[in-house]
Amino acid sequence: MKILMIHNRYLQRGGEDESTEAEIALLRRHGHQVDFLEVDNRVIESRSLVRTGIEAIWSPGSYRLVRERIRSSRCDVVHVQNFFPLLSPAIHYAARAEGKPVVQALRNYRLFCLNGIFFRDQRICEDCFGRSIPWPGVLHRCYRGSLAGSAVVAAMLITHRVLKTWSRQVDLFYTPSEFARQKFIAGGLPAEKIVVKPNFVESADFHHLSPEAERKYALFVGRLVPEKGLLTLLDAWKKYELPVPLKIVGDGPLANLVTEYARTSPFIEWLGQKARSEVYSLMRSAQILLFPTQSYETFGRVVVEAFAAATPVIGSDIGSAAELIEEGVTGFRFRPGDVDDLAARVEWAWQHPEAMAEMGRKARQTYEEKYTAERNYHLLMAIYERAISQAR
Repeated sequence: MKILMIHNRYLQRGGEDESTEAEIALLRRHGHQVDFLEVDNRVIESRSLVRTGIEAIWSPGSYRLVRERIRSSRCDVVHVQNFFPLLSPAIHYAARAEGKPVVQALRNYRLFCLNGIFFRDQRICEDCFGRSIPWPGVLHRCYRGSLAGSAVVAAMLITHRVLKTWSRQVDLFYTPSEFARQKFIAGGLPAEKIVVKPNFVESADFHHLSPEAERKYALFVGRLVPEKGLLTLLDAWKKYELPVPLKIVGDGPLANLVTEYARTSPFIEWLGQKARSEVYSLMRSAQILLFPTQSYETFGRVVVEAFAAATPVIGSDIGSAAELIEEGVTGFRFRPGDVDDLAARVEWAWQHPEAMAEMGRKARQTYEEKYTAERNYHLLMAIYERAISQAR
């Protein structure tokens, strides 16, 4: 099969970029021809927010480019990962003009929320959800802190809602969790066009790790941003003076805060950004991975990575995290933002290493049953085949 894969890369590399690269590698390994069309958000740094916002509504250049690539690649299906903000929904119309079926990945909530994550001022925010005009997002400057930029992004949402772009120009959507699927349905996308395909992790990335590694600490891996629940995590260690070594991997706007906590606590260590291989080694030696998110994650790739490393997870009982973590089997869930509940879970886990080791074995079993590359390959091919069939 020939696939045209299209992606708008983010300024700061994240899970969507990793998932895109993983799917391309998986398809090529199985002998499929993947033509990868990518644009990079670093271009935004040399543009005004208003221009970026206007082209997010409709990019004539992207429309022409995609039509040309479809003709040159002679693809069977167009697979769109992220189209915002440089590519715009014009690319979906380009694919339709060339008579090609379109598959759209849904790994954020940009179709309903200006910042794409339903999170503002340290809390879940659905003020724009279900509104025909997302004016609260404009009022609060939810797109990169810009009033003008937010207004234009809101115009993009309104325009393509009126044009019925998503029901008419996309043959099939997939999203990584049932929670996210239900959210998209509630937002107005056609239920019959949305399927669930979780992200996956390559098992080969864990083969070199020692299965008998000593479990020596708790671990957090992720961007250092408010929605990831870092304040809850750090406050749990501070309030209860938890005698549990905590390693924090990642970088972001809250790096200075993490540095301050690490300076005042002998148990908190910030390791900064690490290569994937180093992260996986750290996971294999962790007794628990912490996933204290306070937002509606569409998935939690780091949770599945921990499962592959036979490491149980303590995560927030919210969004896809509640779906991924089986209570008392592959880890524990705690009330989002609840410092006391998190601390209690961490203390119990630290005091019961044998129980956590058993949960780690169950976590690895869950990974092998649900999140391997081979299982994911069959799910992805079924999506392509269904999209092609529906487009005929």
